[in-house]
Amino acid sequence: MTPQPWRALALAGVLLAAGCVLPPKDDAPQQTALAAADLGLAGAAAPHAAEGWWTAFGDPQLDRLVDQALAQHPSLAEALARVRGAQAQALAAGAPLRPGVTLDGDESRQRLSENYIYPPAQYGFAASGGNMAWLGQVGLNLNWDLDFWGRQAALLGQARAQARAAQLDAVSARLALSGSIAHAYVQLYQSYALADIAGQALRQRETLLKLTQGRVRAGLDTQVELKTAEAALPQARSARLQADSQRELAVHHLAALAGHGADAYAAIGRPQLTLDAALPLPDALPLDLLSRRPDVLAARARVEAASAGRTAARAAFFPDISLKAFAGYQAVGLDDLFDAGSKVYGVGPALHLPIFDAQRLKAGYLGASAELDDAIARYNDTVLSAVRDVADQLSLVDSLGRQIVQARARLDATEAAYALAQRRYGAGLSSQLVVLNAESNVLDARRELVTLNANLVIARVSLLLTLGGSFNPAPPNTDVAAGVPS
Repeated sequence: MTPQPWRALALAGVLLAAGCVLPPKDDAPQQTALAAADLGLAGAAAPHAAEGWWTAFGDPQLDRLVDQALAQHPSLAEALARVRGAQAQALAAGAPLRPGVTLDGDESRQRLSENYIYPPAQYGFAASGGNMAWLGQVGLNLNWDLDFWGRQAALLGQARAQARAAQLDAVSARLALSGSIAHAYVQLYQSYALADIAGQALRQRETLLKLTQGRVRAGLDTQVELKTAEAALPQARSARLQADSQRELAVHHLAALAGHGADAYAAIGRPQLTLDAALPLPDALPLDLLSRRPDVLAARARVEAASAGRTAARAAFFPDISLKAFAGYQAVGLDDLFDAGSKVYGVGPALHLPIFDAQRLKAGYLGASAELDDAIARYNDTVLSAVRDVADQLSLVDSLGRQIVQARARLDATEAAYALAQRRYGAGLSSQLVVLNAESNVLDARRELVTLNANLVIARVSLLLTLGGSFNPAPPNTDVAAGVPS
């Protein structure tokens, strides 16, 4: 063997050694993901909700509004657009792991250099230095990154995890939208009920005014009681107007959530909810909470993406080796381009060495490590929020159930007291003030019961959503874009 190959091998060894810039030694993540065992999840697995859980309320109008919102709401369309973008990135990240083949060709007429590879013009060739000639080539080119250090595989894993996180974000947006519509619908139900109470109060004030007028004519009451009864009537009318206004605002809010404008206001009627509809709710913090909430799974996928990005940043310190090949035709002159003698082909390795790039590579690696710590911290915050949300809603549902029992008892007592006060006032045994106070107590008790019932339904819906709603987690990597290599 001649000295030249030895020199080439020695030079390659020096370049290879120089190219292997070592990453920083202190590369352990500073954050640690919370484990489910440390979060107090001691209950049984949560019962699974049906896909259209809102249909349990038995209101076709609610079903229609939710279906319309899920089909056309802008926020959900935005989330789905991000999913498509992330899936496209996953496809792009997987492309370097496959051989890339291109077909290239060009033909140009140019003056040939007198001081290059072409013979001088005195030799009489058409393709001679100083002459004009057609130069052309056509061929297939192959480039295949062999990915010895796993950088491209890590980038693919990162893109896949980001695509899964985007899909889980879309699921979260879908759950949030359906839950928001259910909440707004219950609030519309509450607004109608409060308007009914305001109407009852107005009728009671009108009845009281007639009773007082009769007592004044009979000489049993004075003008003081009459003016008091007359003054209470505008107050009741104002309360009814306020209740009607709140109902209209609830309609506007519901229509906007469903993706409609003012043209839909007249089509939204009074809700016909079954308030005690059965929803699958747990009695304690469920064991499978972290495996069924899409926001928690999305945060976990982002941790996986950041970890893969850090692996890719570490692999960038090492030489990038790829295989290149070409085959085609090259010729001077159009007639000889596809002649058998114009064939060219070749194959060989290509090496990229990061020799004097250590600072940029280290900055990229440290940045990737910081992104991993940030993703872990965000995951931990999401996990703690999930546990707190479920615990809060469990406590709220239990508390509201107990409050409703007391509110019903209070309403029964105040209605009985009001009926007695009316009879005593009609018989002249008590004053008008006693009747007004009794009436106020009844109205307050009715409003309280309506509000508590509505809040209980909202809390049950919120609890269902904090458990992940009807989301059924799919196995990892089964929902990335088709065509991405495994």
